[in-house]
Amino acid sequence: MTFEELRELDNQYVVQSYGRSPIAIGHGLGSTLCGVDGKEYIDFASGIGVLSVGTANPKWQAAVTEQAGKLGHISNLYYSEPYIRLAEKLCTRSGMAAAFFGNSGAEGNEGVIKLARKYSWEKYGEGRGTIITLNRSFHGRTITTLSATGQDVFHKYFFPFTEGFRRAEPDINSVQQTAGHDVCAVLVELVQGEGGVLPLDPVFVQDLARLCADRDWLFLVDEVQTGIGRTGSLFCFQQYGVQPDAVSFAKGVAGGLPMGGFLVNERCRKVFGPGDHASTFGGNPVSAAAACAVLDILDEEAIARVKEKGQYLRDSIEAMNLPCLGRTRGMGLMIGIEVTEGFSNKKLCAKLNQAGLLSLTAGPGLRLLPPLTITKEEMDKGLAILKATLS
Repeated sequence: MTFEELRELDNQYVVQSYGRSPIAIGHGLGSTLCGVDGKEYIDFASGIGVLSVGTANPKWQAAVTEQAGKLGHISNLYYSEPYIRLAEKLCTRSGMAAAFFGNSGAEGNEGVIKLARKYSWEKYGEGRGTIITLNRSFHGRTITTLSATGQDVFHKYFFPFTEGFRRAEPDINSVQQTAGHDVCAVLVELVQGEGGVLPLDPVFVQDLARLCADRDWLFLVDEVQTGIGRTGSLFCFQQYGVQPDAVSFAKGVAGGLPMGGFLVNERCRKVFGPGDHASTFGGNPVSAAAACAVLDILDEEAIARVKEKGQYLRDSIEAMNLPCLGRTRGMGLMIGIEVTEGFSNKKLCAKLNQAGLLSLTAGPGLRLLPPLTITKEEMDKGLAILKATLS
């Protein structure tokens, strides 16, 4: 089917809620994709951070195929091996105690919000359910996670929102001034992705973790985008010297299949009992088998190389001295690029996409989220396209 045929059918039968690029991808391997017209693309977007081990990774593909031939779904009314093995892998490598599996990042964040409120209710009773989030944060597109999101641009049209959220600047004094007797938790992204790839200051994060401990607030970390190796450790919090009470994850965990969820520490292990929280497709055997393969591929050695690859890309981009781009920032292969005054990040991104380099925007800048398994050859091809297109 040609691109024009696909676009016509999309316009006829699909809700037009996405501003799609005029590109249709047919297949790919690793970080190299091929359009339905035969054009090659280097993938610096990985499906918005989802394709953690690239497209059609052989080990991932084998795990999915084998599990699909055994059991596609059974529900959480019964046990199955894949989700249990996955929980063990995640907890062992993160230092957390137990896992809950859902389908998406928003669902993972909804889960930790419910967890914090139930924890507080059982210990302190009614009137202590407010959660502090940070300005420029993004936590999802459900009504509740939009309410938690610290960017007004996402709030248009959808009022009224869920109550119980209050926003602060990423500064310990601002958090203390925002807090009150009704607070039960703080929810943060350690690198604010949609806000512009903005890493939080480590001193602030450590002070915040101590404040939460002192006031018996749950310290919740949203690692939907930063988790599963993206920043150069399995979870970003492992580079900040803190241990959250709960951490959400999604995107790259199953390497392209829908999966999300959260991990809890020992004191929160028993907050949820039977019937308190559930997800029909959570822990799906095929998605869980895919996630197990992802974690096997992204061993400690592979994740350590993520930092090297990220530094190589950042150094190479800054060395180009392109007039439309400023400095880079981020952690590992979560990279933000400043766009200089007078240029539009959306127009630059569109130019790169059309030239054969799939990229993203975030806040006022550009954002790069390549597969964590990207090769140097693929990075160099992408960098060459970027330089030729934006010079």
